[in-house]
Amino acid sequence: MGLVSNQRRSRTETTHEGLPATISSGGGAVPKKKWSNLMTLFVVLVVIAEIAFLGNIDMAKNAAMVDTLTDLFYRSRVAVEGGDGGGDDSGLAVISSVQNSEYESCEEWLDREDGVTYLRNFTEEPVFVSGAGQKWDSCSVGCKFGFNRDKKPDAAFKTFQKAGASVLRSMESAEYYPDNNVAIARRRGYDVVMTTSLSSDVPVGYFSWAEYDIMAPVKPKTESALAAAFISNCGARNFRLQALEALEKANINIDSYGGCHRNRNERVNKVEALKRYKFSLAFENSNEEDYVTEKYFQSLVAGTIPVVVGAPNIQDFAPSPSSVLHIKGVEDAESIAKTMKHLAENPEAYNQSLRWKYEGPSDSFKALVDMAAVHSSCRLCIHLATTIREKEEASPGFKKRPCKCTRGLETVYHIYVRERGRFEMESIYLRSSNLTLEALKSAVALKFKSLNHVPIWKPERPEMLRGGNELKIYRIYPVGLTQRQALYSFSFKGISSLVTSLRATLLRMSFTWNWHGFIVH
Repeated sequence: MGLVSNQRRSRTETTHEGLPATISSGGGAVPKKKWSNLMTLFVVLVVIAEIAFLGNIDMAKNAAMVDTLTDLFYRSRVAVEGGDGGGDDSGLAVISSVQNSEYESCEEWLDREDGVTYLRNFTEEPVFVSGAGQKWDSCSVGCKFGFNRDKKPDAAFKTFQKAGASVLRSMESAEYYPDNNVAIARRRGYDVVMTTSLSSDVPVGYFSWAEYDIMAPVKPKTESALAAAFISNCGARNFRLQALEALEKANINIDSYGGCHRNRNERVNKVEALKRYKFSLAFENSNEEDYVTEKYFQSLVAGTIPVVVGAPNIQDFAPSPSSVLHIKGVEDAESIAKTMKHLAENPEAYNQSLRWKYEGPSDSFKALVDMAAVHSSCRLCIHLATTIREKEEASPGFKKRPCKCTRGLETVYHIYVRERGRFEMESIYLRSSNLTLEALKSAVALKFKSLNHVPIWKPERPEMLRGGNELKIYRIYPVGLTQRQALYSFSFKGISSLVTSLRATLLRMSFTWNWHGFIVH
């Protein structure tokens, strides 16, 4: 940005119609400009008064004429104020610009005025993370991992240095590794936290369509025991062993293959063995929010009902409301045992709990697992690149963008959106005459349909869950929210909340897809 002369400063501002207006400070015939303004205003008011007097004129036409005259007045004001009184032709240049803008829609004007070129091109200069090499098929932003002593990294794992952000990545429980608690990690100096917590900067959960054949068909339940358990760590810091004993005390027959309470000695494939049981004891070694490991997801693959000791929010990970049984405390074991017996003795009720295997899981479950379709290392690069651009946008010299345009009585809002797992933004326009969340969703879907967009998750999902080609938005949320906020707690509080957000200087949104329909095999 250049410096402005103290002797004569001229700056370009934006009128309420979204048209450029040049306002000068310095010498000039100021009274003439004011008189020209008043004369134009007087003429406009007189014409409007005459229109109001002619009661037999159609009211809709009146409104259209008023809008046209209002636009005329403001264009006249811009042209008059464009001159600096110095006798040069700067005013003519402004008039020419205004006349050209007449033929420009708000969308076209916003597209031009909001356009910006960032200092860093991530294609030419990828995000560089110091650490072990990572492999994935592609990433929506330039992204490179490795070691280079001659290059300052944007981030580095478990090292604290001035050259870049420090990153903590772990899939272990914070119960055993306290640094994995997001708040503690922040206090320890980590800039980016990657854990199983959906409240971390870049979640790294155990769930994945590619890793787990979640929609595998249900097999016949041939074992006489109701449940199977695979527990090897007998020193867990929760009550899982007490819960197992309480279930046995309540006459639940359990085959235990692990080192704890072992009563089946043969070596078996865990998932294949679980397929033969009606229930699986998916007991974690700690009760921590979002800490849901392969024990649980293998149970879903096997087509058995997981009986969970672990994450207090396990229902957030449930493919359907009745698909999981949760033992929240030892005192719950007796009631859970009764439920298990009831389901085992009533095939119709039991099959209802596995209905999701035939009809597909809930939208919230699909939105959760779809996140893993983009490798966590790629999501780290997207997070870092987004942060880099946000810092640039916050700098004093960065171009200020209007992000909305008013012509007459209607305002057009310019919104930037991207699919979760993508980096670059797409432009969406929303008119003040249709400010609803559904209108925003429709505008986003229409935009991406015009681009022949294929959602990131589509190749990852099982074929039976891919559905047709109709795009459906699951959730829209501001960029910068955690996945916990985005998926479970954030929502626009009605139209007023949406309008307040749209009035922000720059509104950047992210969203997750859903897909209409499924195929029953």
